[in-house]
Amino acid sequence: MAGNIEKRASWSGKWAFILAAAASAVGLGNMWRFPYLAAKYGGGTFLITYLVLVFTFGVSLLLLETALGRKTGQSAIGAFSSFGKKYTFIGVLASAVPFIITPYYCIIGGWVTKYAASYLGAGADALADGGGFFTSFITSNVESYVWMLVFMILVFVVVGLGVKGGIEKANLVMMPALIIMAIAIAIYTLTMPGAVDGALYYLTPDFSKFSPELVISALGQMFYSLSLAMGIMITYGSYMRKQDSLTSSVVR
Repeated sequence: MAGNIEKRASWSGKWAFILAAAASAVGLGNMWRFPYLAAKYGGGTFLITYLVLVFTFGVSLLLLETALGRKTGQSAIGAFSSFGKKYTFIGVLASAVPFIITPYYCIIGGWVTKYAASYLGAGADALADGGGFFTSFITSNVESYVWMLVFMILVFVVVGLGVKGGIEKANLVMMPALIIMAIAIAIYTLTMPGAVDGALYYLTPDFSKFSPELVISALGQMFYSLSLAMGIMITYGSYMRKQDSLTSSVVR
């Protein structure tokens, strides 16, 4: 019976895990939410508080979740269940989070897919119309749902192809593309009027803005940024090879 049990898949190496973890972490929470919170809570003050939390609590929790997944070789529910049935509910709560946020991400993913297709077909000029393109798209009774389904199908295909054949190969293309686009956007933004003043506000701390609310917001952003308490890093850790360094993989 034991000989018929299929061996669990694994990442091909340390960098495959790092790219997968980065793909999970670098998303809407960092691209959209982080700049808003930094602007609201004093720029550099928020940035410093966030970095302190990331390199203390954040890295510790990330290391813990990844280690838990690799040790047990199971998803969040199975990992916590291995400590006893009374801990199963913790895994259930963690696993419920992705199910709760998935509809939201599917809608946003549909928007991105629509814009990518329109950009490739008509170019950037067709999209830069003062918001008319976006408004007509999201108010459509059919089109927004169609593109959401297109996005979901693409995701299902990638996940269905497995850890190495799907997620890992997709990350090898999409993560470098995301890095290049992010750098290009940052460079372009710095050439716009007032960009230097904005960058100075972002980097210069204003300690008069420091407050318990700032700390709580930075803490929440830390959980967003590192994909903590969602069962994601436990699951990703369960696919790590035993010979790969856990500490260096997590810190990077």
